[in-house]
Amino acid sequence: MPPTPILLLKTKSSPQDGYEEFFSAQNYTPTFIPVLEHRFHKDNLSQVRDRFTSGEFHTEAPTPRKYGGLIFTSQRAVEGFAQMIEDEQDVQFNTPSSPLTLYTVGPATARTLTTLRDKHLPHASIHGAETGTGENLARFILEHYDALHPTHKPSLLFLVGEVRRDIIPKTLMDEALPVQKRVGVEEVVVYETGVMGSFEGDFADVVRRSADGAVWVVVFSPTGCEAMLRVLGLGPFAGNGTGNGNGQVFVATIGPTTRDHLREEFGFEAHVCAPRPSPEGVLEGIEKFMSGI
Repeated sequence: MPPTPILLLKTKSSPQDGYEEFFSAQNYTPTFIPVLEHRFHKDNLSQVRDRFTSGEFHTEAPTPRKYGGLIFTSQRAVEGFAQMIEDEQDVQFNTPSSPLTLYTVGPATARTLTTLRDKHLPHASIHGAETGTGENLARFILEHYDALHPTHKPSLLFLVGEVRRDIIPKTLMDEALPVQKRVGVEEVVVYETGVMGSFEGDFADVVRRSADGAVWVVVFSPTGCEAMLRVLGLGPFAGNGTGNGNGQVFVATIGPTTRDHLREEFGFEAHVCAPRPSPEGVLEGIEKFMSGI
C-alpha cells in the first residue's frame, strides 16, 4: 500500500523537521506548504528590552521586582525574544538573585527556549512544556507560580502575536480567584502574521497532484484557513474548490485554537484536533479517527 499523502501547512524547519522525520517513518508522504509570513514588531521588542534595562525584572531591596518571568505560546514569539537578546549583548537579562521563570505551552517551543536559555539566560527555568494547550498552561501557572511566590506575585509578561486567544490572561486574572492567587499578565504584541501571497496557488498545485486516495491536511494556525477551505472546496466553499480527484480530503488541526476558528468563522468541523501539539499528537488523532471510519 503506497504511503498516504499528508500536507503540512507550515514552513519546513531547518536543518531538521520533526514532522518530516516522524511521518516519513509512519508510512506517510509529508509535503510542506508554507502559509505564513511573520513580521516582528521591533518597537514593542524594544519595550521588552527596556523593561530589563530599567530593572523591572530585577529585585532591588526593599523594592520587589515588577515582573517575574515570561509566557510563550508560539515559536515566533520566542524567535522575536531571541533576536532581541542577540542584538543586546550588553544587557543583563537575568541574575542569580532574580531568576527568570519561563512558561511555554509545548515541547517544540520549549526546545527553542532551552537553546536560548543555555546560551544567554543561565539563571532561567522553563516550565509547562507538556501542558499542550493555553488552558492547561494557565492552570499549571496558577499552581506553580503560587508555590514560587506565595505572597507578592510579580506580573508575567506574555509575548504574543496579533491573533491569539485570551484564555491565559483571563484565567490568571480571574476575579473569581482569591486576590492572593491571581497572577497579573501584561501582553506585548511582538509579531504579526499574514498569509503568503503564493500560498493559495502553491497549495492548489499540490492538491491537484495528490493521488486519488485519502489525503490529510494538517493546519497549524487560523491564518490561511479561509484559503485552505477555498482550495479544498470545503465549508462555505463546498463544490467550488480544486478538490482531490476521486479521493477524500481530511483536515487535522494542531490544537483547539485553529479548530475553534474553523468552526466559528466558517462552520467547518475539522476531522481531527490533535490532543497534543506534536507529530505524535497529530498521528494519534488521525489513527483514532481512521479506526472509527
